[in-house]
Amino acid sequence: MRIHIFGASGSGVTTLGKALSEQLNIDYFDSDDFFWLKTEPPFTEKQSPEIRNQEASDILHHTRNWIFGGSMIHWGENIFPAFDLVVFLYLPPEIRLERLRAREYERYGDEIIINPERAEKSEEFMNWAKDYDYDTGIANRTLNAHREWISKINVPFIDLSGDYELNQKMEIILDAIRQAK
Repeated sequence: MRIHIFGASGSGVTTLGKALSEQLNIDYFDSDDFFWLKTEPPFTEKQSPEIRNQEASDILHHTRNWIFGGSMIHWGENIFPAFDLVVFLYLPPEIRLERLRAREYERYGDEIIINPERAEKSEEFMNWAKDYDYDTGIANRTLNAHREWISKINVPFIDLSGDYELNQKMEIILDAIRQAK
């Protein structure tokens, strides 16, 4: 089983992916682990696309069952093996952005208030995340881009738009997997 879960930042992709990975006892791979270099603080330096794509392709082509979480729609062609199931998560922006604000504070603490550089980076991130729904040109990962990608896939697909509890999302996906067998 090769499952791809994606949605906007703050929609719950990682939480769902890790929980589902544990339930199904299969590996979870997060796009951020390929996209970003490991830095302190995190998410400050991007991996080169060539290395990112090669590493993702190698591990996913050589692992039988997995869950891949995160958007990869602009990564290129022939990187990913065929998916058996694609799951899209969507939350209204007010819920998602509030989650992201809390996560930013949890991750960086008072630094996002007292350190001007960190505050600026946090504000840039929040503006980028907000652009997902409003598509003003700040980001290339937008709801419109995701909808376009969805329109072109030809695999079983689950749209989880709305504020579902984790256990509800899990049950919907597990039911779809059981029905596919």
